[in-house]
Amino acid sequence: MTATFKDLCIDAVDPLRMQAFWAATLGLRPESRGPDNLLLTGSRPEHTVWVNKVPERHQVKGRVHLDVNTASIAELVDRGARVLDDSHRWTIMADPEGNEFCGFVREPGQLTDYRVYELGVDATEPRAIAGWWARQFGVEVKDDGAAGDGTEEWCWIEGGSLPFPMVFARVPEPKTVKNRVHWDVLGETQRFLDAGASLLRSADEENFWDVLADPEGNEFCVFGE
Repeated sequence: MTATFKDLCIDAVDPLRMQAFWAATLGLRPESRGPDNLLLTGSRPEHTVWVNKVPERHQVKGRVHLDVNTASIAELVDRGARVLDDSHRWTIMADPEGNEFCGFVREPGQLTDYRVYELGVDATEPRAIAGWWARQFGVEVKDDGAAGDGTEEWCWIEGGSLPFPMVFARVPEPKTVKNRVHWDVLGETQRFLDAGASLLRSADEENFWDVLADPEGNEFCVFGE
C-alpha cells in the first residue's frame, strides 16, 4: 500500500496576514475554518494549503520551503516579501513572517493559476530520505545524473499523488526546531512507523490525526483514508 499526498500546512503567528499573502502568491482562494485555522483552496483537493496559528515565531532557516512561479519578484515584494539573495537564477525570499521561499520568474505564457513549482526539503542525506518518501508514495527517486553513486547534492520525487515535485537538497546543518511548513498524507500510521518514522503525537479528542516525523525528523501528519 502507498500513501496519498493530502495537503500542505504553513505555521503562522498572524494567520490572516499570511493567508492573504500566500493566497495571492500561490493562486489559491482564501477560506476560513475558524480563527486559528485558515484555508487556501484550488482546483484540486491536493492544492489545499492550511495556515495554522502557532505561538512561536520564525527562528532559523526553514528545512522545508516552497518554490513558486511568479510574474515578477516585484509583485512578491509588494505583497510583503523580502529579497534575501538574488545571486541565483531564482530569488531566495522571506514571506511576511520570515519563512524562506524561492521565486522563479516565468514568462506570461508559462504561468498557470496554481503557482507552486516544487517543495524544497533540506536533508543531511538527500538520496536516503528521498528514497524513503519515494517508497511511501509509490514513486521513484530522480536525479540529474551528476554523481551516480548516491552522493548527489540533490534529487527529487514526483508523480503519483504528488501535485508537485519534492526536491531534497543536501545541507550541512542538522534540524533543530519544528518545521514551519509540513505536508499531510492519507495512509496508515503503523505502516509509517514500521518503515522508520517516529510518533510525535497520537490522535485525540481535539485532533483526529497522528503527528509523525520521518527519519530525518521532518514532521508530517497522517489521516486515515
